[in-house]
Amino acid sequence: MIEVNSVTKHYGDTPVLRSVSLTLPNKGVTALIGPNGAGKSTLLGIMSRLQKPDTGQVLIDDLDVHSTDNAILARKLAILRQDNPISLRLTVFELVAFGRYPYSQGRLTDEDTDQINQALGYLNLHSLKHRFLDELSGGQRQRACIAMVLCQNTDYLLLDEPLNNLDMKHAVDIMKLLRRAADELGKHIVLVLHDINFASCYADTIIAMDQGRIAHQGTPDELMTPAIMHDLYGIEMSIQRIQNKPVGFYHR
Repeated sequence: MIEVNSVTKHYGDTPVLRSVSLTLPNKGVTALIGPNGAGKSTLLGIMSRLQKPDTGQVLIDDLDVHSTDNAILARKLAILRQDNPISLRLTVFELVAFGRYPYSQGRLTDEDTDQINQALGYLNLHSLKHRFLDELSGGQRQRACIAMVLCQNTDYLLLDEPLNNLDMKHAVDIMKLLRRAADELGKHIVLVLHDINFASCYADTIIAMDQGRIAHQGTPDELMTPAIMHDLYGIEMSIQRIQNKPVGFYHR
């Protein structure tokens, strides 16, 4: 379970998170949504120890994220940042192998190699494993990055805008893969999303943020209402059910 207790964060004099407290379920897909500047990526960064809060605490399975030893935390939590600048010329296999570093310390065992091959297979990357990352499409690179965090074999995956710069097909492919990882591998996936319909169609829980606070939290059916969407985004939105999922229409 992930618990966020009274977390605040300022950039200079500007408050970005205002005493945020929440408890996340221990499985499934949780989507963080909200307008630009709501504090979504900052909250995820603090949950993943990439940023320090000014005040407050984050616990993962009762471990304090900001005081637990790196080696212990790396077996609990895997992180995919919004920007993944990879300057080294790596193959897909080499990148995915980085996910085993908390276990192998750079010396791969047979078990590590098995985990790497399982992750490659899960994301349908075996045919690309000897290709260099700069030879891949954006969608293929993102799949390789997700294979790396899956290969880390943690209970929790925190992904900051994993659909960034992907076209519609690749975005759908990534969301289907993440949904499968939650359902078939028992992972708890927390991700920042801008597209409300990806959140409503693939997430179990939606946390809506606005002005550094938790504005709403619940299931897609609970949050996907015209009143809540107008409160968050300031636009009129109609909600219809398609394949038993609530879908918002706002291009009018």
